[in-house]
Amino acid sequence: MKFLKEIFPYIVILLVVVFIRTFLVTPIKVNGQSMYDTLAGDEIMLLVKIGEINRYDMVVADLIVDEKKDDTLIKRVYGLPGETIKCENGILYINDHKLEDPYATNQTSDFEAVTLGEDEYFLLGDNRSISLDSRIIGPVHRKDIEGHTNFIIWPFTKFGSVKSEE
Repeated sequence: MKFLKEIFPYIVILLVVVFIRTFLVTPIKVNGQSMYDTLAGDEIMLLVKIGEINRYDMVVADLIVDEKKDDTLIKRVYGLPGETIKCENGILYINDHKLEDPYATNQTSDFEAVTLGEDEYFLLGDNRSISLDSRIIGPVHRKDIEGHTNFIIWPFTKFGSVKSEE
């Protein structure tokens, strides 16, 4: 019985950590250059698993191929549920209104209008010339978005919130 009393605080701590990582916040590693120059790759960020998803949020989404998770992507939200997004002559439009694009590091290639469903998002990488994003994979369902991120914890030279253009 004494043994149980001694280990009980450690069990509680372990359960709290598992709960936090599973449902609230977890570290994620950035791979690749599709978010350059906002993110250079190899940063470790905190992924927040709760809250709303807004335009320009950076999100982590599962790439689903043949109904199976193939990879994990970090991209920025441009199109929200119910909106129609397109790109003509390198200019993004949401519901036929020009959209500011403060994060693109190069011109967006044109794509036909896509009308998003009630639980779909249109995601783009900041480095448009190399990004595997919704222009190629199509809209991303809410259930495939793990959460949003904006805080770098590694390397320490970049520790803190990612700069926002808004």
